[in-house]
Amino acid sequence: MHDYYLLGRSGLRVSRLALGTMNFGTGGFHASYGKTEAEAEPIFRRYLEAGGNFIDTADFYTAGESEQILGRLIASAGVRDRLVLTSKFTNTVDPTDPNAGGNGRKHIIRALDASLRRLGTDYLDLYLLHTWDRITPVEEVARTFDDLVRAGKIRYAGLSDVPAWYAARAQSYAEAHALTPMISLQLPYSLVARGIEPEFLPMAQSLGMGLTAWSPIGGGLLTGKYRRTEDGVSGAGRLGASGGNGLPVSDHDWQVIDALESVAGELGRSMAQVAINWVATQPAVGSVILGASSPEQVDSNMTALDFEIPRELRARLDEASAVPLALPYSMFTPEYQSWIVSPGLGIGDKPAGYTPPVWNGAPPAA
Repeated sequence: MHDYYLLGRSGLRVSRLALGTMNFGTGGFHASYGKTEAEAEPIFRRYLEAGGNFIDTADFYTAGESEQILGRLIASAGVRDRLVLTSKFTNTVDPTDPNAGGNGRKHIIRALDASLRRLGTDYLDLYLLHTWDRITPVEEVARTFDDLVRAGKIRYAGLSDVPAWYAARAQSYAEAHALTPMISLQLPYSLVARGIEPEFLPMAQSLGMGLTAWSPIGGGLLTGKYRRTEDGVSGAGRLGASGGNGLPVSDHDWQVIDALESVAGELGRSMAQVAINWVATQPAVGSVILGASSPEQVDSNMTALDFEIPRELRARLDEASAVPLALPYSMFTPEYQSWIVSPGLGIGDKPAGYTPPVWNGAPPAA
C-alpha cells in the first residue's frame, strides 16, 4: 500500500490505513486479548512492509505496555523518522491522585513526558486528547497543545471521542488566537455505528479536521465470524453474547450483516475488507485505524482499498445500515430544502474548479 492522505488541513501525510496497537501488551484493561512483544513484532513488521506509516497508541493501552513495546520495535527497525507516531492522554495513571487523569494542563504535560519515555523518543508526531473529561475548559487544552508544539515535544494536535460542539470550540478558539490547530478527530465509525454522520462529518470537513475512524468492523461484528442464535450470538471472539462496545446485537445490526455478506460475496472479498473500504471512502475520513491479531490479518486489512465498491452495491449497504435522522437533522434534506428555495431557480454551490471572471472594468468580449 502506497496511498497517503494529508491529515486534515495540514501537510502531514498519513497512510489511509493506520495500525492500532491497543492489543500490544498483556497488562491492564486490554489484557484479555493482548499480544506479547514476540507476537506483536511480526504484526508491526508486516504493516511497515506494506507501506504503512501511521501508528496509533495511548498511555492507557495495556497499562503502558503498548507504548513500551512500540518504542522497542521502532528502535529495532530504525524507522522513527519515517513514522507518524500518535499517542493519547486522559485516563488516570494513579487513582489516588486527582491530577493524574483528565485533560488539565498538569496532567497533559506529565502524561506526554511519560509517553515519550516509554516510547523512547523525544517527540510525538500527533498527540490526541483521548476522551472528553466534561470538566476542563477547552481553552486550557488548546493553549497547552500550542505550548507543546512550541517546545518541540509534539508536531500536531488533535482530539478523540469528544462532542462535536467541543471540537468546534477547540478549533475556533485555536484559529481566533493563532494557536496550533486540531488536525485530527478520532471517532468510532462503521456500518453499524453511523451516529457521527449528521454532525461530525460536516464539521470535520468545514473546520479542517481529518477524521480517523476506529472500530470500522464493529468490534468484530462485521467480519462474519458471529452468527445469530436463539440465545444471542455465537462465534469465537471478544463479543461473546454482545455487540460492539458491549451492546446487544440488534435486528438492525443483523440486517446490516446480511447486506454486507451479500455484497462481499458479489465482490469476491471478505466482509471485513468491504466494511473497511466503506468507512475509508466516506466523506471526511482521512484514515481508518485497524488492529490485527496476526500478520495474516494485516495482509488482509492492507488490501481492503485495492478495489472499489460499485455505486449500486454501496447504495445497498447505505440503505441497510441507514438509521432515521432525529430532528433537526431530518430537516436538512433536499425535500425540506425545497421549502426554502424553489429547485426551479437553479441555486447551488459553485462547481469544482470555479474561477470568477476577470472583468477589468468591462464585460468580456462576446
